[in-house]
Amino acid sequence: MSSRESTSTELLHAQAQIWNYIFNFVSSSAIRCAFQLGIPDVLYKHDKPMCLSDISAELSVVNSSKVSFLPILMRFLVQSGFLNQHEDHYFLTPASRLLAKDDPFNVRSLLLLNHGQAFSKAWPELSDWFQNDSPTPFHTAHGKSLWDYIGEEQPSVLGDNFNDALARLTSLVDVGGGTGTVSIPIAKAFPNIKCTVLDLPQVVGDLKGSGNLDFVGGDMFDTIPQANAILLKCVLHDWNDEDCVKILKKCKESIPSREKRRESNNHRYGPGGSEPEQ
Repeated sequence: MSSRESTSTELLHAQAQIWNYIFNFVSSSAIRCAFQLGIPDVLYKHDKPMCLSDISAELSVVNSSKVSFLPILMRFLVQSGFLNQHEDHYFLTPASRLLAKDDPFNVRSLLLLNHGQAFSKAWPELSDWFQNDSPTPFHTAHGKSLWDYIGEEQPSVLGDNFNDALARLTSLVDVGGGTGTVSIPIAKAFPNIKCTVLDLPQVVGDLKGSGNLDFVGGDMFDTIPQANAILLKCVLHDWNDEDCVKILKKCKESIPSREKRRESNNHRYGPGGSEPEQ
């Protein structure tokens, strides 16, 4: 059989695969819709399976003429694994809990960041980027780097996304930690850890720490406060290899030699990977 020939089964699988690629955006759009309507928040608040009528009664943003379409959305969310269903009741999965505003480990702003206008305009420029001299597709779309865009137009868009918890530490610096969404639950779950959030002055703004949590405005390329552990969550992937080496060298300098520990960028709920008690 030549490389151009396929069996009927292979052809069907190939077509299904292409259709899956084409309509992948539907899943993320449906999840974003559920998030914006507040479905995860309602289920999280009640902390029990709920029927659709009870859920919709609390979705005040839904136009009354569109309520009849909610079963379609809910069915899709169940089929995609975003929600669980038992008979006519729905409840959260571990994944959908992360989009509830009251969950201490929520990644709501990560969804907003990646589905916001800034990034949604950049991805369609990928093919043009391969043909022009711009350093990134984002630069092709906006005429500036991601960090310049954030600093000039959306200085608060960073942070609110990342989370890590480490045991047996006395101090930790959350490098590029935004507004402290990662460090706040760490500080609460591990009161023995002195947590310092380091980010650009326009990101941390006038945020005030309390107890074992501090906010420091600065530049990770210049200096990083000393600690016996460094947290890098969703930071290095934004920089080229040369800049990553510079950042890691600054991290190494901030760890006292007698307390050197492995730098961590893992997303864990706590010791052993289980969620800490609230």
